[in-house]
Amino acid sequence: MKADTHPDYHLINVKMTDGTVIQMKSTWGSEGDTLSLDVDPTVHPAWTGGSSRLLDTGGKVSKFKNKYAGLGF
Repeated sequence: MKADTHPDYHLINVKMTDGTVIQMKSTWGSEGDTLSLDVDPTVHPAWTGGSSRLLDTGGKVSKFKNKYAGLGF
């Protein structure tokens, strides 16, 4: 097997939307970095039954709606 073909697998902190922090192994970032999630299983409609709505933080949904508004979907 070739050397240095696999990424470094290390522990990171994952901050959920409710503020709780859990440790996971990942190839993202470096050892001890914190990854903040915008959507996680506690707020995603697929796990909550669809009663909550996702926030359009980047404006992508409204941009899409404006772009295709005249097509009559």
